[in-house]
Amino acid sequence: MTMSVSLLATAVVLCAVGGILMLTRPLTRILLGAVVAGNGINLLVLASTGSAGVAPLLYGAPLRRMTDPLPQAIALTAIVITLATTAFLLAMAYRSHQLTGTDEVHDDLEDRRIFLRAEVLGERAELREEYRSESGRTREARARYRAERRRLHARLRADRALQARGRDAGGNLWHDVLGADPEDYVNHEDDPRGAAG
Repeated sequence: MTMSVSLLATAVVLCAVGGILMLTRPLTRILLGAVVAGNGINLLVLASTGSAGVAPLLYGAPLRRMTDPLPQAIALTAIVITLATTAFLLAMAYRSHQLTGTDEVHDDLEDRRIFLRAEVLGERAELREEYRSESGRTREARARYRAERRRLHARLRADRALQARGRDAGGNLWHDVLGADPEDYVNHEDDPRGAAG
């Protein structure tokens, strides 16, 4: 089996560009990266089959001259999966732009909070071990230990307050989780028809 070097190089470049685009934050670039990487992988699969041969029919052609149909079937399946992924990412980018005005993927606040809590608990454990290892505990050492513990607690409280201010929820759990059109967030108490309906 022979493989074209130019097709292999093109497939590698497409996969590399797609991978780099998928590592960025905007969803439109992630979408483009998924499409480009999918095309690169399809090209790599099709280039790995070697040179084209005769149609893979059951009778009428020698076996070694036939083209392998499996890579073509895999590429066709990958095209369908790429189309579904593209539709999903387009819907996510549209919804994100509709709600926040940007399609950039933000940091996960819950993940950041768990990391910060683990970091603070580790620092508190080190502080406790250091305090307990001291032989003569003076008032100054005890005051320093308490001040450090207060600083760590204040750090956690400040992060919780930042997260509480950062939440932009309309109050309706159904719309906040699944998403609603901006018109759904209009206060219907001002409209007598909306309150009656």
